[in-house]
Amino acid sequence: MEFKIKFCGAARTVTGSCYHVSVPGFRFLVDCGMFQGTKTIRELNYGDFPFDAKAVDAVFLTHAHIDHTGLLPKLLKSGFDGPVFATEATRDLLTYMLPDSGHIQEFEVKRINQRNRRRDLPPVFPIYTKEDGARAAEGIRYVPLEEWFDGGPGVRVRFWNAGHILGSASIEFELAAGKGNGSAKRILFSGDVGPDQKTLQSNPQGPKDLDYLVVESTYGDRDRSDLSPEARRGALKAEIDAAVKSGGNILIPAFAVERTQELLFDLGMLMDEGQIPQIQIYLDSPLAIRATEVFEKHSGHLEGINGTVNPFRHPSIRFIQSVDESMALEAVRSGAIIMAASGMCDAGRIRHHLLNNLSNPKATVLFVGYQAPGTLGSLILDGAKKVRIHGQEVSVKARIRSVDFYSAHADREQIVDWIRARLPVAGGIFLSHGEQSVIEALRSRLIKAQFDPNLVFVPQLDEVFDLAIDGAPKRHLDRPRLDPASVSETATSDWHNDYAALLLELANDLRTLPDVETRRRLLVDLRRTLKGGERAA
Repeated sequence: MEFKIKFCGAARTVTGSCYHVSVPGFRFLVDCGMFQGTKTIRELNYGDFPFDAKAVDAVFLTHAHIDHTGLLPKLLKSGFDGPVFATEATRDLLTYMLPDSGHIQEFEVKRINQRNRRRDLPPVFPIYTKEDGARAAEGIRYVPLEEWFDGGPGVRVRFWNAGHILGSASIEFELAAGKGNGSAKRILFSGDVGPDQKTLQSNPQGPKDLDYLVVESTYGDRDRSDLSPEARRGALKAEIDAAVKSGGNILIPAFAVERTQELLFDLGMLMDEGQIPQIQIYLDSPLAIRATEVFEKHSGHLEGINGTVNPFRHPSIRFIQSVDESMALEAVRSGAIIMAASGMCDAGRIRHHLLNNLSNPKATVLFVGYQAPGTLGSLILDGAKKVRIHGQEVSVKARIRSVDFYSAHADREQIVDWIRARLPVAGGIFLSHGEQSVIEALRSRLIKAQFDPNLVFVPQLDEVFDLAIDGAPKRHLDRPRLDPASVSETATSDWHNDYAALLLELANDLRTLPDVETRRRLLVDLRRTLKGGERAA
């Protein structure tokens, strides 16, 4: 008798956390996340699930981030009708986040279809709608932390605080082995693990003495300075002072949940203490505003606010709700902080603000979180001189800054310490949810720390591990959705990125040519080359 885990996401650079677990008589998912990154990676969201959605009996969610939950509405549309379990705060956040995800898809599809009509191309359709997202959120059941409950036949489940964001959890499963097959097996899925001394959240917890451990690796190749809340605010003050001195607006691509609330709290404290000037702050994200209301509802469980009244509503903070209000911010040319979603700049209102500010050398773009490879945020952060936003070429002249002291992820040594605290792990440790080079770096660090290399696994997308009652896991990869040999390359830059870069380079080359006729000949040469013809005379 065997248990099986299929790594349907969050494996070797491919984001979109989803694990399909099969036990005798019961199949369940841990997370059902949306893929992020290059267009090639995101296209996985439109394809079929690598399992039968109708045969899934239950879903267990580690936390509310869309890369862990964003395909739940699609799962329901595909025939899943079982229970979905999460913490109360996760359920409350998803009440807004899943409908918002559907709304963004509808908006993006509307814009694409307007362009497709002009090109005489067929229409495209959203993966799901705002209403689908709301319907999925309504069905979520919440469970308390550190209490066992029956998840299904032969399956006991317990949630542990993961310290990542409000409501985040690591999930422990006790799987009955059946008569005559020995004791039950215990598997822990880390979800995303938070760092120590994190604002608003207490340190991550978890059980010991496991058979298998599936652990995230997002920051598995780097060690950050452990900043106290005071030191973190001091570092933020230095960034704000330099940006104010530069003279333009400060754009902060906002992660609607946790990062936004941390920044609102710290910026308010810095202004109250006279550490920075009274700066007008615009929170231009309806989702972040709704998420802030959920934080206020659960404020009794937040760390570090010390009874502060209205910790996220300093008088200098203005919440922007409507599209008209958002568009009106175009008139604000300097001296303001504009926080807008999305955090990786791949959708939402931040793209409009980047369009208006990115070419201003006095402006500052301050990244405060992880940028998945291939996203607009990663292109800007990696030093692109020009980018395309809504089909327009934009020069990157603004100051580009990045800070990692607001990260919601544990760094390398914190992950290693967290894993040590879970020992012994008898059957295997699976490293997922990270770029391939990062996962390999974490694996090397674990081996250096005397972990058995034969028990530290790096799964590929769609790879299946048979977890035998006795013996080592057996792995096999059948019908992967992406070519394993090209996953890392595809996840960091695909033909869509190359196409956008080519258009920018071509435009620059044409401008440097001396006259219209020379430009025309270059374009003729290019067309003939693409068609395999001869060069123009």
